[in-house]
Amino acid sequence: MKTHPAVILLLFFVIGYGSSENSTTSRGCGLDIFPRYVYLCDLDAIWGIVVEAVAGAGVLTTLLLMLILLVRLPFITEKEKKSPLGIHFLFLLGTLGLFGLAFAFIIQEDEAICCTRRFLWGVLFALCFSCLLAQGWRIRRLVRHGKSPSGWHMVGMVICLMLVQVIIAVEWIILTVVRDRKLACSYEPMDFVMVLIYVMVLMVATLGLSFFTLCGKFQKWKKNGICLIITTLFSVLIWVAWMTMYLYGNNELKRSDKWNDPTLAIALISSGWVFLIFHAIIEVHCTILPAPQENTTNYFDTSQPRMRETPFEEDIQLPRSYMENKAFSMDEHNAAMRAGGFRNGSLGSRPSAPFRSNVYQPTEMAVVLNGGTDILQFILNQKEGVKSQV
Repeated sequence: MKTHPAVILLLFFVIGYGSSENSTTSRGCGLDIFPRYVYLCDLDAIWGIVVEAVAGAGVLTTLLLMLILLVRLPFITEKEKKSPLGIHFLFLLGTLGLFGLAFAFIIQEDEAICCTRRFLWGVLFALCFSCLLAQGWRIRRLVRHGKSPSGWHMVGMVICLMLVQVIIAVEWIILTVVRDRKLACSYEPMDFVMVLIYVMVLMVATLGLSFFTLCGKFQKWKKNGICLIITTLFSVLIWVAWMTMYLYGNNELKRSDKWNDPTLAIALISSGWVFLIFHAIIEVHCTILPAPQENTTNYFDTSQPRMRETPFEEDIQLPRSYMENKAFSMDEHNAAMRAGGFRNGSLGSRPSAPFRSNVYQPTEMAVVLNGGTDILQFILNQKEGVKSQV
């Protein structure tokens, strides 16, 4: 069977075209993907895929926590748990923004992406640390006084603290991009870190305040203070690590062009997961827990005041039939004593069977009601009977 030369030429053309396309396409990416999104699927630079997966899981977890709070909101009745709901939502919103901003460092930079990075980095962290600072103030009040600050006061505090960083970020972009007419991506790493000094102040203030949450008489809120301390400590460690690599480590390794974006992206997702694991999940769990039932008496609690050891008749008028039965029992006792008993050698007189059967024997309910007076009366009557027989 003969093959036409034109078919052979067409086959070589398709193979050559496919090989040329594959030579310019990253491994793991499609043929029609834009170059700026290569790191989202490039298997040769796998850091982008890892960051993308971890950030996506963080987004889903944060959205799930927000949904749980919204569903359980009508069932939260305690004031101490209901007042911080505003800052909880703001904190989750800031954490969600951190995971979303990580995608901006996977995508190759342009003017819009660089402006987004420069503005949102400090603002989102300022929102998160402002919420943590307000949470520290709340736990401090709960540990010392047992009362939480007003929810509106905490939300107002968070918004005011965040707006300071918004003003700083806007001024930085205006001064460098608009006035000096520089490209948004042409900034030094030191300038990027210097704009975040206010965020560092918030972080240090939160860490200092969190230690005071362990001093107070209300013990049950100190667990929240411990979680706040752990969250802030891990955040400080993450910030020290990424600033060291971003400012000095990448330059020393001569990898600043390739490692700057991965360093910032890893710092974002690491901080986001620390916020979720050590603060958000625990606070949401404590918020949705049902309130303990009130007006329940612990009968095994020895700190409760004892009942008054006074006769029950002093407070409540007993029925006539009860008083008559009691008098009748005492008459039977006296009659039995007059009947006498038998002698048992040198041991003296011993009550006879009629005495043991007719003597007044208080029941358990009578002992509880009379506070022990019936037992005392019973012992005294026995002693008097023995003496009279002797």
